[in-house]
Amino acid sequence: MQTPSPTTTPSPRGPRRTLLIIGGAEDRIGRSVVLKRFVKLSGGHRGHIVVIPTASSYAEEVSEAYRDVFTRLRGGDVSVVHPQTRRDATDPHLVELLDRATGVFLTGGSQVKLAQSIVGMPVGDAILRAHERGAVVAGTSAGASIMSRFMISLGEEGLTPRQRASQISAGLGLVEDIIIDQHFDQRGRYGRLMSMVAASPNLLGMGIDENTAAEIRDDGVMSVIGAGSIFLVDARNAITDAADARRGAPLLVSGAVVHSLPTGSTFDLGHVELTAFVERHPDIEGAVVPAKLRSARTSDARH
Repeated sequence: MQTPSPTTTPSPRGPRRTLLIIGGAEDRIGRSVVLKRFVKLSGGHRGHIVVIPTASSYAEEVSEAYRDVFTRLRGGDVSVVHPQTRRDATDPHLVELLDRATGVFLTGGSQVKLAQSIVGMPVGDAILRAHERGAVVAGTSAGASIMSRFMISLGEEGLTPRQRASQISAGLGLVEDIIIDQHFDQRGRYGRLMSMVAASPNLLGMGIDENTAAEIRDDGVMSVIGAGSIFLVDARNAITDAADARRGAPLLVSGAVVHSLPTGSTFDLGHVELTAFVERHPDIEGAVVPAKLRSARTSDARH
């Protein structure tokens, strides 16, 4: 079977392109590790951040909250782009703001509402252009889900994968070969992510914990930052009855490969393998250890 291709097509001469995909409920008042990383990638005090709160039912309050935290973290100018309808998403002024952005931040809320407002519209196209020219694009919760080409729009929670317990909708397509779920550990979404990849084994499943982010470069290399972990499931060679199971029945998924990646992990999404890991225990000084070397050390210790 073919391995998934990297999430984006790298350009040897173009700018470095970065996505920051956040599992929701990121720390805004403490160390703010994830948001601090976004501000840095956006150019710090020289940057121009655009917040898109369209997914939220409290867009004005959410916009002010992120404006405050980005200002506290010494970000640059902060603008708000809030298309409430698809017609709003054709507004040239909103497109112009995105065309000048060095960082784009999509907030949480309803990913269906967000997708209905911007996907396939000039505002959505401007987000894609921003990414292509090197602006960092970040999304949290619903803003994380919409990053993928196929996003989970509805689904039951729980540990057991079940047939037709979830559905997908079209996202922005910044990530091609991965389906993303958020609030992963906190809301017990293992089952619905597993059911998605059982039905579409060409896709990697990515579940992101709260206050945790996947930083993905255009070469398909992902770094994990924040307080939790990222769960990846690879069902390319799994055995499943997804084609035959009745609606609501528990699914057979046997032989899937899973990766639980805490902060400090570096993972090659194109080759679907760990490449490095940095220990992040408070009582131990971190040291970068290549994955192959760690594997060799573990093998030596067992013998």
